[in-house]
Amino acid sequence: MSTDRYPSNKLLKSLQLLLFLDERTTSYIYNQEIRNKLAILNAEDAFELEVVDVGKQPDLAEHYRVIATPALLKLYPKPRQILAGSNLIDQIDNWWERWQEQLSADEHNFRSNRGESINPDRQQTEPLLLSDSHSYVSKLIKLTDEVFTLKQEKEELLDRLKLQDRAMSVLAHDLRNPLTAAALAIGTLEIIHNPQDYRANSLDPVKIARLIERARTQLQSIDRLVSDILQPLANNHTELDLHPQKLDLAQLIASVISQLDSQFQTKLQVITTDIPQDIPFVYGDPDKLRQVIVNLLDNAIKYTPDLGRIHISALHRTAQTIQVSISDNGLGIPEENQKHIFQDRHRLDRDLSRSGYGIGLSVCQQIVRAHYGQIWVESAPGKGSVFNFTLLVHRR
Repeated sequence: MSTDRYPSNKLLKSLQLLLFLDERTTSYIYNQEIRNKLAILNAEDAFELEVVDVGKQPDLAEHYRVIATPALLKLYPKPRQILAGSNLIDQIDNWWERWQEQLSADEHNFRSNRGESINPDRQQTEPLLLSDSHSYVSKLIKLTDEVFTLKQEKEELLDRLKLQDRAMSVLAHDLRNPLTAAALAIGTLEIIHNPQDYRANSLDPVKIARLIERARTQLQSIDRLVSDILQPLANNHTELDLHPQKLDLAQLIASVISQLDSQFQTKLQVITTDIPQDIPFVYGDPDKLRQVIVNLLDNAIKYTPDLGRIHISALHRTAQTIQVSISDNGLGIPEENQKHIFQDRHRLDRDLSRSGYGIGLSVCQQIVRAHYGQIWVESAPGKGSVFNFTLLVHRR
């Protein structure tokens, strides 16, 4: 981004112009032609020109709604005006005189508001008020950058708050069943301490043991749900720098399958999917969730033999969550290892001489938990594996 200042003693303020260009060779030609044209016009009038590379500052192009290059934006005098297309020189010729008339009118209003008389001789000799170290355009662009950044940060913060709200809603919903079951079990056990209750005689030691075990199991479920939901809140997403948004999960899965197509082809593996067309959008960071799906599919490819089968499904499991499952008919995972494979750098004995099942699954778990979801595996040696994870449904 560069600035050219062409001061003149004619007006208190000059034209403020932004020239948007891209990296195409023709852009450099337009740049030079427009500069030459403005230099000729500058014989009579003043202007400030700032050149913006849309590749380096796309936020400015978005802020000023520039949809094509080259484009010349007149910031001052107001109203703003955009000239675009290959005939910019002709358009500048057409508008230049009217822009100067607008400048003169603005100066007249400025002096009138200050109670100054308009003296033509004085107007020709009074210096232009552009003595700041940085041009008006540069300051405006810097301010625009800061405003745009603040807007982005605000949107990201709102998305995170919405994700947390959804997580709290899911927690409240999922806690109802185990809380109800635990309450019923405890309520039934209370009957034992009421000898007058005729139902007490029907509670033999076996039934009592079952009720106690049921209550314990339900309370453990509650503890797990609370831990899963509070851990991401405690971490505050700082490690992952999560950027959740409304996300088309079916489209993301299709994109990952296409990305890994050459790996499927190499091992002649068959990949199938079961994703309903009406599956809801989810709340998630597209880059992070892509990393999860790529990692799980990469492991499936790696541990599934040639001519093997890999299947991906996405089911609307509840009104609150979507469950994604990636299954294969590969080697499978021993039961004693299934609880540990999501730990950082945990490796199966068979994998010590090869890549895989290292930090990848640990990162997957971290990402899924940051989305307030759960991830687990179902497997048996020689019968393949199914990796499952859940995501929150997007709600507005």
